[in-house]
Amino acid sequence: MTEPLTQSPAQPATDPEAPAPAPAPARRERARTALRRVPGRLRSLPPWSALAAGVLAGGLLGAGYGLVVTPQYTATSYVVAVPSDQSDPASALGFAQAYGRVATQLAVLGDAQMWAHVPVADLERSVRTATSPDAPMVSVTATSADPEEAADMANAVARALTEHADAAADDTHVELRQFARATEPTESSSPSAAVTGLVGASAGGLLGGLALLVRPRRSGRGPGRTPAAVPGPASAADGRGQL
Repeated sequence: MTEPLTQSPAQPATDPEAPAPAPAPARRERARTALRRVPGRLRSLPPWSALAAGVLAGGLLGAGYGLVVTPQYTATSYVVAVPSDQSDPASALGFAQAYGRVATQLAVLGDAQMWAHVPVADLERSVRTATSPDAPMVSVTATSADPEEAADMANAVARALTEHADAAADDTHVELRQFARATEPTESSSPSAAVTGLVGASAGGLLGGLALLVRPRRSGRGPGRTPAAVPGPASAADGRGQL
């Protein structure tokens, strides 16, 4: 009978000339040595390197933010308070201030959402009003990523505010009339990438300058140097002996 032949698994071929991998403790020791050399290399850099690094990093971060952020558009509508025959301009100015405060209330925004075609939450977040202490006028400003939507929201809130004022005109003797409609903006109101880059570079330069101020000063005495010996004053006896 013939015995079955058994084959041992093939051994991977080894190159006798290939260098053996360095042991893990040696690699860790080299890494520690490299890390210990980092502070010395940083101290060897010129003093203005911190300022230049801050300006460069801040400029890159600012420009990146300007490119990533979504541009915003702003549209403004104006309404003016007009007194009736039974009122005076001072009353119209006072009611204009009051209507400017209630323009962003839920009662007005609830009616405005029908014409703006956006939820009330979007109107509360995007619409702002302002009044003038000298003129009976209310400005309604809306901000949105869509320029057409920004104009629609501003006009819708101004229209709703006007209707609320007209409903109470018999008691207040003051009417609100639309002075100027909001138009679709052609340019974004958010800063461009160039502006954000300049702002970031300025902030980075400021931080780099502060780091430069708190950086420890270099010692004027190099390694291995010894201070020069200064001769002491000669005594009187030594002076007489030399004469």
